[in-house]
Amino acid sequence: MTRPTGSIASSLDMTMQQVAAHTDYSLLETLTPDPDASPTGEDHQPRQVFSGHYVPVRPTPLPDPALVAYSPTLFAELGFDIDLAHSDDFLRVFSGDLDAAPEPMRSHGWATGYALSIYGQEYTQQCPFQTGNGYGDGRAISVLEGCFNGRRWEMQLKGAGRTPYCRGADGRAVLRSSVREFLAQEHMHALGVPTSRSLSLIVSTSQGIQRPWYSANSRATNPDRWVVDRTAISTRVAPSFLRVGQLELFARRARRDEHPRAAVELEQILVHAIDREYRAEIPAALPLGEQLLRLTEAFRDRLTGLVAHWIRVGYCQGNFNSDNCPVGGFTLDYGPFGFMELFDPSYQPWTGGGGHFAFFNQPEAAHQNFHMFWKSVRTWHGFTEAQLESLDALRRGFPEVMREKLDAVWRAKLGLASDDLPLVRRLLTMMQQTPVDYTILFRVLSALPTTLAPLEASFYQPDSVDEAAWTSWLHDWRAALQLDGSTRTPEAVSAQMQAVNPKYILREWLLVPAYTEAAEGDIRRIHELQAVMTRPYEPQDEETDRHYCSRKPLETFGLGGVSHMSCSS
Repeated sequence: MTRPTGSIASSLDMTMQQVAAHTDYSLLETLTPDPDASPTGEDHQPRQVFSGHYVPVRPTPLPDPALVAYSPTLFAELGFDIDLAHSDDFLRVFSGDLDAAPEPMRSHGWATGYALSIYGQEYTQQCPFQTGNGYGDGRAISVLEGCFNGRRWEMQLKGAGRTPYCRGADGRAVLRSSVREFLAQEHMHALGVPTSRSLSLIVSTSQGIQRPWYSANSRATNPDRWVVDRTAISTRVAPSFLRVGQLELFARRARRDEHPRAAVELEQILVHAIDREYRAEIPAALPLGEQLLRLTEAFRDRLTGLVAHWIRVGYCQGNFNSDNCPVGGFTLDYGPFGFMELFDPSYQPWTGGGGHFAFFNQPEAAHQNFHMFWKSVRTWHGFTEAQLESLDALRRGFPEVMREKLDAVWRAKLGLASDDLPLVRRLLTMMQQTPVDYTILFRVLSALPTTLAPLEASFYQPDSVDEAAWTSWLHDWRAALQLDGSTRTPEAVSAQMQAVNPKYILREWLLVPAYTEAAEGDIRRIHELQAVMTRPYEPQDEETDRHYCSRKPLETFGLGGVSHMSCSS
């Protein structure tokens, strides 16, 4: 795989031509296109895709596009000048008009197929053909892959119109969900959680589409009306968008020998996954069987680390099927996600998700996704018996690795020098008995309080607090901190805790007015949220604290679109 080096020089006259000069389409050049696809990318009707790794697709441009927001942080990492975001060519390309893309960028993008499994069970009924051959990127179209500042990135438009995998839908995204994803990706990056990134958010000033959503103050489980929302395209960026579901698709075809190249296409996608996500960790000179063993172990390490981060910051993915689980081990597909405010082990914002994707069930959901990853890799025909035994041992070891990562999270959140599971369990039990804000509680603990009074800021029902139990726990916790006058000074332990316990999280009741006002043309609150949420650990001014570091308003509990949602469109 060719990997151009060097960076794009920052300049006031940066153009899309300079960006295009760094394109390197490794996926298009090393993998196999669908042989039934149109080479021009005019392929927008639902159909079965029987083979190939991708389908060329031209995005459907947004009419009358306008820039809502972009990420200065990501621009800097890519080496893009800030002025580029305000250029006409940037606006046209990242609102889906690839006629404005300069060479060597291509005039079409690509969409990929994948399988779907939920908790280790593969499903095909979500595919309109009942075969699984129509399931994949229905409204996400990648338009650019290249090396920028020495790193490989892929850029994907979400909401860019129909693909063969659209399953009859319109391929569009609404401003509401696009705002949520744009802000969440950059917030998660600032939190230190592996994630896809946000490049830009662009809205159509003239096009609206109907979506089901909730009436004001509705407490219905599912949306109770139809609304017309503005259409939008968000550009998300990642080293790749390869998913566990993609490996599943090609492994299934290889196991069933569905076409003459099925085994070859499985091997190709496995090698490509290593090249795109793990080549720095896996030498290419190794035999492929050994590379795949190392891939499986590295993915296990990333996936367990990712879920431990989610627990650390109170994040619930909502829908953690295998198709929403990237091979690169980062957070992807911000649909019905949520940041838990009131502590609840069974917190789940998605009404259609069931308890299996609840907050404390995420480690097991990850385990099941890893099982499907292992099963897909194991389908490759070239392993020795010894390698298969090693591969199976990696699968068996997943729960223990996950436990070690979670133990480390609780140790860090509480500033402990060593594991103290009884102390952690006592705290979690009290947090269930006393309605408490997850983020505020741990942030207050980061100041190493000696009395119960500072913790009151996190209590939703102060009258329900068992003061004796909490005071006793505080006493035992302070003793377990093992503070001394050398390495474990109060200042050092407090600083360490503040570095892992955020002060600000992206609470849904803060998102609602941001996207509601944006629909009326006022995007100031989006920019304000972006400024605060990209500095989640830093103490900010008193007014910011009062607004963004406070408990969920009681009147918002149970509200559709705030406390729960059926989808985010």
